[in-house]
Amino acid sequence: MSSERIVVLAHEKFPDEAKTALGVMRYGDQTIEAILDRDRAGDRVADHDPDLPDAPIVDSFEEALAAAEGGVDALYIGIAPIGGGFDETWRDDVRAAIAAGCDVVSGLHYFLNEDEDFAALAAEHGVDLRDVRKPPEDLGVATGRSADVDADVVLTVGTDCSVGKMTASLEIVEAARERGIDAAFVPTGQTGIMIAGWGNPIDRVISDFTAGAVEEMLLEIGDDHDLLVVEGQGTIVHPAYSAVTCGILHGSMADGLVLCHAAGREAIHGYEEFALPPLADYVDLYEDLAEPVHETEVVAGAVNTKDVADDDEAGSIVDAFGEEVGVPAADPVRHGADRIVDGIVEEVLEG
Repeated sequence: MSSERIVVLAHEKFPDEAKTALGVMRYGDQTIEAILDRDRAGDRVADHDPDLPDAPIVDSFEEALAAAEGGVDALYIGIAPIGGGFDETWRDDVRAAIAAGCDVVSGLHYFLNEDEDFAALAAEHGVDLRDVRKPPEDLGVATGRSADVDADVVLTVGTDCSVGKMTASLEIVEAARERGIDAAFVPTGQTGIMIAGWGNPIDRVISDFTAGAVEEMLLEIGDDHDLLVVEGQGTIVHPAYSAVTCGILHGSMADGLVLCHAAGREAIHGYEEFALPPLADYVDLYEDLAEPVHETEVVAGAVNTKDVADDDEAGSIVDAFGEEVGVPAADPVRHGADRIVDGIVEEVLEG
């Protein structure tokens, strides 16, 4: 997927509710030719987030293709709605992309290859429909071998969904590499897979095989690196997604955990009747759940302060989080991930 020239579909969601789009734009190697958002058409990406690669925002794929002068390799679905469904208002853009000879990359639970209309059109035009959320068919149960890999393993875990676990993972890998540590990212979600070009979409894997799917990835690359940073999913207290969180926790057999939190979050996103526990409680929740399979500990914290405008206030929030949880903490985007890597080095690599 690297080095592609792409258009990203984010209708009515860019930028705040287009997590997949933002992840690919910020961390992927693809060249962004245009964003599709009918509500923002006529704007540019820089009008909304100057830290992202700039590109025009247009109403339709045809307009994007014209703006790129035909230089487009693929259309990426940049939205990951709850439930992973396909919005029929996107159909014309997907059809237009296929007809133009472009691949379509999707992280939805709705598989484009199983849509008769799209599949027939793709066959006619010789393009690929890449459903990155479709897991391999040969996955099996975990065997407990994750602890045997040569690399140390760190897992990002969350106080909730959508708190920045993937972002923290990627920033940790980058900061570790800058110190000369041979670190690698292990993607477990659709956006991470789009960025890295490999991985297993754990939230689509049969429950019996979730830990095994994580283990398979660690065994694949674990002897080639010194540090593996596994992308976490969900949160152990989530009323819907806790099973995915637990599967990754046990499958990774992590040597250290990085607790991720969104500043100001007080309830489960989308399930606001469920209040978040006190932050310090998460340390015991995650460590106690992991212990029967593989003893581990929370070694650092990552706080997402993107909704906090004032830098001093953001710094105070991060400091308060670190004090409450009892670990070094940082906003890895705002402040860099060095303090997080400090905790990993001290407690995992040298511990």
